Amino acid sequence: MMRGLVFGRYAAFVLVVVMTVLAVWVAWSTRHWAAGFWLAASLALVVLGIHDMLQKRRAVLRNYPLLGHFRYLFESVRPELRQYLIEGDHDELPFSRQQRAIVYQRAKQELDKRPFGTQYNTYDSDYEWINHSLQPTTIPDHDFRVRVGANREQPYSCSVFNISAMSFGSLSANAILALNEGARRGGFYHDTGEGSISRHHRVHGGDLVWEIGSGYFGCRTEDGRFDAERFRVQAREPQVKMIELKLSQGAKPGQGGILPGPKVTPEIAEARGVPVGVDCLSPAAHSSFSTPTGLLEFITQLRELSGGKPTGFKLAIGHPWEWFAVAKAMLETGLLPDFIVVDGGEGGTGAAPLEFTDHVGVPMREALILVHNTLVGCGLRDRVRIAVAGKIVTAFDLARALALGADWCNAARGFMFALGCIQSQSCHTGKCPTGVATQDPLRQRGLDVPDKATRVHRFQQNTLVALRELLEAAGLHHPAELGPEHIIRRLSPFQVRSMARNYAWLEPGELLDGGVSDHPVFQRFWPLARANSFAPAELMGASRLR
Repeated sequence: MMRGLVFGRYAAFVLVVVMTVLAVWVAWSTRHWAAGFWLAASLALVVLGIHDMLQKRRAVLRNYPLLGHFRYLFESVRPELRQYLIEGDHDELPFSRQQRAIVYQRAKQELDKRPFGTQYNTYDSDYEWINHSLQPTTIPDHDFRVRVGANREQPYSCSVFNISAMSFGSLSANAILALNEGARRGGFYHDTGEGSISRHHRVHGGDLVWEIGSGYFGCRTEDGRFDAERFRVQAREPQVKMIELKLSQGAKPGQGGILPGPKVTPEIAEARGVPVGVDCLSPAAHSSFSTPTGLLEFITQLRELSGGKPTGFKLAIGHPWEWFAVAKAMLETGLLPDFIVVDGGEGGTGAAPLEFTDHVGVPMREALILVHNTLVGCGLRDRVRIAVAGKIVTAFDLARALALGADWCNAARGFMFALGCIQSQSCHTGKCPTGVATQDPLRQRGLDVPDKATRVHRFQQNTLVALRELLEAAGLHHPAELGPEHIIRRLSPFQVRSMARNYAWLEPGELLDGGVSDHPVFQRFWPLARANSFAPAELMGASRLR
């Protein structure tokens, strides 16, 4: 029996050796070129088998010479096999086939209707819907707008659906060109990501939101600190409509990043203001401030340097007392951001550690509700706009986020699908098969800029058309009228609740004048927050902070 097992493990190698012997005999007998080809192929397999048995890095190959390679072959194509042949239409890994399909259809102006009824089980827990009205409305235009920085020198009329932060470097030049041209055609904005404004962002002139990260790319000194003059020059360009200070992002909150020197091409170095071929560091924390009050003072400085353009910050929610500290600093100083972008923990990125991707950061809905509730409780909600990002691709995704407190929504991966992304999840390898997330000039040639720009434009417009239809069915006239009472969620086969009842909501001004809400999170952590530090007021034991 043991001999049989051993022979089974080496069967492929033994078979190849036998084939090689036969190939030698046939080649010697016939002198035909085909026999020589057979011999060469057999010898190559014998050499590979011997190498497998002698190498020490992979036990599978050592124990199963030649045969073991099939294991690695199938493992390498497993994601593709699962995506195309096995997964269901609603398996979200991380986006379902149906989510991707609706983006492709709307981007290509193809039929996006569904026959024969929903594929969801409407009695499953977590099923959601929007209630309709017996008196539907008629909305003449789908170009829904939000005014940001109304009291500033250069306010901006923002679409309710925009391109979220994705840097040149993470995305290819052609991807940036197509995104910006699509944004220009549709009149929505294109967030630069923290990689700053590249030459490719400027070609078509689409509206930009310039994101400033902890590396201060595009406005940094040689030692990586903030350079006010460099910032002022770029921030005052007419194409830049708003300034966004990035505190953290949903995919890897609390972590910085590094772009290895070999990937810092001349174009990337030019955009970021760093040396070519040298490791490009993005620290985990900012060097320009260290307290909530300092954060608001820095935002005020950025607004003044930009000539009065709307200025805000982006964050993924973590410790609630840190966000509460920022809110208390707003109340104490009177210094307000014009907007806050809430990035959900389900956000995407080109590369992040597994633990950060899966288990760090508050998911979008809870983060959005916390920020919205805090501003309402502080009496500031009408003066600070809220944007949100995190797996938003359909009109219902938009409607749900707007109902939970957002003024507008951003999407990154949805627009990547519009560019042709197939979710191969190879962004971090530089081998993106569609030319979206790579700096390989040959690979990105496959991304045709005029065609993909049209798709970006169509995806955004058709999604807003679908949002208009949802609002009309609900009897509403504008996304601003959406509230948590409009979205219903099934909790069990026998119980449903509106989002207005699923979550606790603060009353306007509830946190003012020493008020303490009975909302559990505010009750426990609001008293600990202080404007002059991100740390809680007193170092309490774990049991007190629980």
